[in-house]
Amino acid sequence: MNPTDTIVALATPSGAGAIAVIRLSGIHSISIASEQFESVSGKKLEKQKSHTLHLGFIKDGKNTLDQVLVSIFKNPHSYTGEDVIEISCHGSQYIQQEIIQLFLRKGCRMATPGEFTMRAFLNGKMDLSQAEAVADLIASDNASNHQVAMQQMRGGFSNKIKELRQQLLNFASLIELELDFSEEDVEFANRDEFRKLLNELEEVLKKLIDSFSLGNVIKTGVPVAIIGEPNVGKSTLLNVLLNEERALVSDIAGTTRDTIEDEIVIGGISFRFIDTAGIRETEDIIEGMGIQRTYEKTDKAQVILYLVSGDELSGNSEKLAEAKTALQKITDRYNEKSVITVINKVDKLCSETTKDLHTHFPNSVLLSAKEKIGVEQLEKLLLSFVETGKLRNNETIVTNSRHYDSLLNALSEIKKVQHGLDDELSGDLLSLDIRRALFYFGEITGEITTDELLGNIFANFCIGK
Repeated sequence: MNPTDTIVALATPSGAGAIAVIRLSGIHSISIASEQFESVSGKKLEKQKSHTLHLGFIKDGKNTLDQVLVSIFKNPHSYTGEDVIEISCHGSQYIQQEIIQLFLRKGCRMATPGEFTMRAFLNGKMDLSQAEAVADLIASDNASNHQVAMQQMRGGFSNKIKELRQQLLNFASLIELELDFSEEDVEFANRDEFRKLLNELEEVLKKLIDSFSLGNVIKTGVPVAIIGEPNVGKSTLLNVLLNEERALVSDIAGTTRDTIEDEIVIGGISFRFIDTAGIRETEDIIEGMGIQRTYEKTDKAQVILYLVSGDELSGNSEKLAEAKTALQKITDRYNEKSVITVINKVDKLCSETTKDLHTHFPNSVLLSAKEKIGVEQLEKLLLSFVETGKLRNNETIVTNSRHYDSLLNALSEIKKVQHGLDDELSGDLLSLDIRRALFYFGEITGEITTDELLGNIFANFCIGK
């Protein structure tokens, strides 16, 4: 990857459409585009102002490839900080490839994944955390993902990190200055003020680290396992939640032999529902394998919906006792997870029976998946497990595992500095731990990077961005 090359790529999704956008960036982008462009006004692109649009034709010699609209963005006022040309052409795949191949023959190089955004980072148009937010924004598929990515791309997270780093850097400079006057035993850095700063840093870092649990949910979704005995309505509930016939439904017990997964958005948060095979004693090898997968998927779930069939429990003390025992086993096995008891098929029960079952299973949700009764209440309960208040208050939320690791390391170094102050360590030893903390702060924003790190980050981008 040579940053002096002029690069080209399709900036819109591949495939046929009404229009497509082809992007060029680099020192020769305007001159190369100008040679292949014939404006309807007869003007040359190289002589036009930045941020202007020009109608004309892309020509390969005497052959006209397409009528296009060309946008000019001159450095440094462009996405990459370089001269950028964007060509809006008709969305034929043939036209797209012909124009790109033309520019490749005229001296451009095909852009690698994320190279436009990498150049924006290298040219100081955004820091590394903002660059990563670009990929998150492109991948956002619900309101929460979009909100967090937009906040990070606008610099909400990186500005907070930069402020913390600068405060720590100021004290680091004073402590290191003391080393130059060690023989005179002077103290430039007020230790009380420094201790106060470290306490503030610790508090902010802990808050950011704690936000990752919500950030991870926003980014990856909440895995929810629907479990219970055969024929209690697990597949019907999945179909109702998804609003489509995703799972086969039958009166025959044991219809679901494998897990079925799908995702929906509730209140801007993604929930990944997993319909599992009914849990029971069986000699059927295939069904037994499905039940084993039920436990494997439940192990990975964050929330468990334990379904019981209300009509089977009504007036049957033996079944009621079995259901309570089974629920207790599930609760004991997954004591760190949220387990919700769902009493299904309440449409078949009278109100007195329903109240009686609710007494036996307190805090349960009463619903009829078939008649779509109580489903909204279940959705509200699921949403209550996610701290959406932080989103509503527009607080900074960490969603990136790389940032999370760096914050953990920075907090560890801050604690070492605090212990060093308490033990009255010398300035040179304090300085080492401070420098390590600064290093981890710098890793987040990209003030400290390696080629390997940048390669790993931008390799996950799509080509053309």
